[in-house]
Amino acid sequence: MESVTKSKGFTYFIESLWYNNATFSMVLGICSALAVTTNMRNALVMGLSVTGVLIISSTVLSAIRSMIPERVRLITFMLIISTFVIMADFLLKVYLPTISKALGPYVGLIITNCILMGRAEAFAIKHAVWHSLLDSAGSGLGYLGSIMVIATIRELLGSGSLFGLRILGSWWQGWGLLMMPAGAFFILGFYIMTANIIQKRFMNRCK
Repeated sequence: MESVTKSKGFTYFIESLWYNNATFSMVLGICSALAVTTNMRNALVMGLSVTGVLIISSTVLSAIRSMIPERVRLITFMLIISTFVIMADFLLKVYLPTISKALGPYVGLIITNCILMGRAEAFAIKHAVWHSLLDSAGSGLGYLGSIMVIATIRELLGSGSLFGLRILGSWWQGWGLLMMPAGAFFILGFYIMTANIIQKRFMNRCK
């Protein structure tokens, strides 16, 4: 029974990480994916913040799911998620003030991120704590990986650097379009298309 439970938990993790990836499969969390991916450092902090809040809030919700009345379910989700978002925002302001300032209001807006509410409603409220933890970890890491890929392309081609360190020589002037919202949409669309093609080919090989 224990091995079956572990296997099932691993399946939930892989599904949320890859097959139901929040960015390229369900197209969730797009606003922050476009807003913070001009710089890999900012994208990493945002991705880790979302992942941390998602794991903790889903685990807590799963643990107390039997005590949550149906009529106040969504309000309870918002209260728990917003509590951990405020804590994450406070920690960033204390320990990473420069990055916190650069991210601006987007850390606070994690509260409205569809990934968190989606996993709370679709999974955490219906499953055991261990399974909810693995599902939320997969979703968070899938989101983190996606925005890091987008940020790598945008920062490298847009400014010739990675994590603020110059990679391309002075000869590279940078594609200014990629640092603009329009460029972000192009990169996001290309990323979603490429990831879905890879996913479909992988699934076809597994059949």
